[in-house]
Amino acid sequence: MLKRRRRAVVVLRKLLTFAICFIGLLALLSVHLHFFPSSQVPGFSDSHKLPAQREFKHQRLSTENSWTQEIVPLHLSKAPVASRKLGSANLVPGLDKLWKPPSNRDFLPCVEPSVNYTPPMESRGYLLVHTNGGLNQMRAGICDMVAVARIINATLVIPELDKQSFWQDTSNFSDVFDEDHFISALAKDIKVIKKLPKELASATKVVRHFRSWSGMDYYEEEIATLWEEYQVIRAAKSDSRLANNNLPLDIQRLRCRACYQALRFSPKIEAMGKLLVDRMRAHGPYIALHLRYEKDMLAFSGCTHDLSSTEADELRMIRENTSYWKVKEIDPLEQRSKGFCPLTPKEVGIFLSALGYPSKTPIYIAAGEIYGGDSHMSALQARYPLLMSKEKLASVEELEPFVNHASQMAALDYIVSIESDVFIPSYSGNMARAVEGHRRFLGHRKTISPDRKGLVRLFDKLDQEKMKEGRNLANRIIEMHKRRQGSARKRKGPISGTKGMDRFRSEEAFYVNPLPDCLCQGELPNGSTTSIFR
Repeated sequence: MLKRRRRAVVVLRKLLTFAICFIGLLALLSVHLHFFPSSQVPGFSDSHKLPAQREFKHQRLSTENSWTQEIVPLHLSKAPVASRKLGSANLVPGLDKLWKPPSNRDFLPCVEPSVNYTPPMESRGYLLVHTNGGLNQMRAGICDMVAVARIINATLVIPELDKQSFWQDTSNFSDVFDEDHFISALAKDIKVIKKLPKELASATKVVRHFRSWSGMDYYEEEIATLWEEYQVIRAAKSDSRLANNNLPLDIQRLRCRACYQALRFSPKIEAMGKLLVDRMRAHGPYIALHLRYEKDMLAFSGCTHDLSSTEADELRMIRENTSYWKVKEIDPLEQRSKGFCPLTPKEVGIFLSALGYPSKTPIYIAAGEIYGGDSHMSALQARYPLLMSKEKLASVEELEPFVNHASQMAALDYIVSIESDVFIPSYSGNMARAVEGHRRFLGHRKTISPDRKGLVRLFDKLDQEKMKEGRNLANRIIEMHKRRQGSARKRKGPISGTKGMDRFRSEEAFYVNPLPDCLCQGELPNGSTTSIFR
């Protein structure tokens, strides 16, 4: 009897041991099924691996260094490139494609003068320059005047910045730019001085509005002859005074040296700009969005889409009361249909979503005060909560030296835009063109230029409910912008059939694309990269 009991206990123990082992095995298998690495699950490729926590830490993107793909958040799952079904063909494209720079075809800066280039000749007189427009219009004008001074053998006096424009900025040259660096960097090209000599302060000066888009002959044959009667020539305006094309290579390269090497921002602006860049980088790769939706832009262009009648009337009054804006009567619907209006913040949000940028993408708003404030920014803010600006990244005390100086504030936006992973302008104004050209010069950093005319047609269909946000819209927008991302190409010439001034106006501006004059094909030594910070 006792033996039987012992046998029963042994059998029971074995059964219990077996049961415990079986349960443990099931639990272990269950854990492995839930947390099996995606790269080892049938149907998953490495390109579809979910990002580990450490992969969210920011890395400077390059062709060898990209972000791991991620799934679009659920509240954006209706976006055309998103899918809730892992393993289907509808996965979000790799984020590396969204950030990867376009091909630069090995084009690198080459701005050194030719072997025939000589030191500056003896100066025949002094060139005074009154710049006009906003920061980027003045930048281009200053660089043109450097080339003009070389052509006519003039000593260039540090240019006067425009203090009469819409922004009423009182900044002097040295407040915005590094004056000493500008003078020394151009020493082998032209002589630059800070002030006109005292003995010439009361001398008779000839004031000229240099003809727009002029070549060498105009300056050598018409302007240079003024030295026979005058010691001082004053250029009343600086913008677009020099042709985009058909100039000697050494003159074109001098323009690039002036723009991308000599015309450096003042130390305080560069330091603050670098600080803003570093703070943006703390959030990861970022888009710099030049949101040209400020009061002056809308008033000048006559664009009133999505504005109230009260807002439209206010902008019309501003345009009518600004004397140097010649066009007063503007049809806003026609302007928009031709692609002459900046995208609205709402339209920018739709555009970015269609391209595939996820909602957590950091976006730096490079702009002044947005017209209408939160009332017009709410739609973009809802899609992309990480909207940053100078005012959000820096304290009141840090920005205090720059506030009330539009050119200096614009310079900060310029720096953050140049250094961004992706630059997108909502309008092709002076800032957009200057940044695009500088980014091309620095290695063709990704710059997406919206096809506003094409986009308006799609946005109107959305408003009319003839189309919905989804795969079809996204595919059309992506296809529309495949060749609008800043890849290396030769500067565009005039539009066929245009004549006279319209021919020059239709050309792609020199500072938008300095290729081929200032970029040559070759390899970058040691894999180094270029930054505007020196």
